[in-house]
Amino acid sequence: MKLNELTIKEASQKMAKGEITSAELTKACLARIKEIDKKIKACLTVCEKEASKEAKEADKRRSRGEKGDLLGIPYIAKDNILTKGVKTTAASKILENYIAPFDATIIKKLKEAGAILLAKSNLDEFAHGASTENSAFGPTHNPWDLTRVPGGSSGGSAAAVAADMCLFALGTDTGGSIRCPASFCGVVGLKPTYGRASRFGLIAMTSSTDVPGPITKTIEDAAIVLEAIAGHDKNDATTPDMEVPVYGKFLEKNLKGLKIGRPEEYFGQGLEKGVKEAVEKAIVKLEELGAKIIPIKLPYAKYGIPVYYIITPSEISSNLARFDGVKYGLSSKEAKDLKEIYTKSRGKGFGPEAKRRIMLGTYVLSAGYYDAYYLQAQKVRTKIKEELDFELEKLDAIITPTQPSPAFRIGEQSDDPLKMYLEDIFVTGASLAGLPAVSIPCGFSSGLPVGMQLIGKRFDEGMLFRIGNAYEKATEWDGKKPET
Repeated sequence: MKLNELTIKEASQKMAKGEITSAELTKACLARIKEIDKKIKACLTVCEKEASKEAKEADKRRSRGEKGDLLGIPYIAKDNILTKGVKTTAASKILENYIAPFDATIIKKLKEAGAILLAKSNLDEFAHGASTENSAFGPTHNPWDLTRVPGGSSGGSAAAVAADMCLFALGTDTGGSIRCPASFCGVVGLKPTYGRASRFGLIAMTSSTDVPGPITKTIEDAAIVLEAIAGHDKNDATTPDMEVPVYGKFLEKNLKGLKIGRPEEYFGQGLEKGVKEAVEKAIVKLEELGAKIIPIKLPYAKYGIPVYYIITPSEISSNLARFDGVKYGLSSKEAKDLKEIYTKSRGKGFGPEAKRRIMLGTYVLSAGYYDAYYLQAQKVRTKIKEELDFELEKLDAIITPTQPSPAFRIGEQSDDPLKMYLEDIFVTGASLAGLPAVSIPCGFSSGLPVGMQLIGKRFDEGMLFRIGNAYEKATEWDGKKPET
């Protein structure tokens, strides 16, 4: 096995034994990026010199007796997460040359743990999308089939992990943006509980659902990364002051006696046959491992998409107002007055999807429409949350497909925004409710990866790791690699 193909746990153990160094591991990942990224286009900025320097420092830390699963481990971060001294573009022309003056809290924590930042990954502009086609710098390609999308909006991160450019990547999930690309690319993608990891230093999309999380090769690796980035942050009031569990202790527990809900609404019309078969087989495997599958109903689930696409554009229209051509980012040189600075800077800087969401959100929040749309959406959101919480009181987790179909072809849905929005149909519920959810590879349909989604109780990521790890150990899907 090549060094860049190792998992976090495997690489950490080899470094601890002195079999490999971080410098060698980082060099292997950088070589893989140079070899393959011209076809996949997962990276927007590569930090070759900085990464090599940090890897040597990590080796020195180990030589002094320092330990840690992430010490010397190379990773890639989604390009809407601030990184000091490195460009953070959010895949938008309006921030094309923006260099952040400080690190996001999760980047700071990974630095302290000794992880090595290799590159910043491509995404849908400002995380607006489910395919990474909305990037101002061109689409990312799925390593399993270069004619297909990797999912979005964290498509660059998922593609990079699937293609072994790094040992793990960071993404952000607002309404499925980690889980969707994880499913399409055949890797593990975790959306933690809202507030479990700090949002400080993330370029905000929908502040009430944004969550940073890991994209990894295994469940065990996801547990390692979450433990490092989770916790209270004085700069983010949504992070509770509560202890971060040792997630590794959940990994070796069996599934005997666990109750997992199967909502009938997620297995009906619109679900591609091959996806349904793969997830149903995964359910049978979980039963064989000792879990009890409980049929449940989630009647409010069908309202997830309309609610999400009222609340999300509303918050986007507010959050993107800061990009005005004055404080930072692109500023039009042709403007004659302040109004023209705003209109021309935004007109040139924002792409079509960002403009569409700004207009939708501004309309929804305008006088006369706020009560009819936004307020009603928030009321239904509460119902969705209450429904999921009620069912999870009796269950340990809920299982669903992650996506209704495997990865679609690049360009296939780009002219149909409504069809693209429907890609989020199975993932918005957990986001609106603030619950943890993970996508785990569970098979293939027409030669393309399929993911199953596990949704857990608030702050009970440990249970998702327990179920996911047991399933992973009993199957071979996590070992499958694209031939790209």
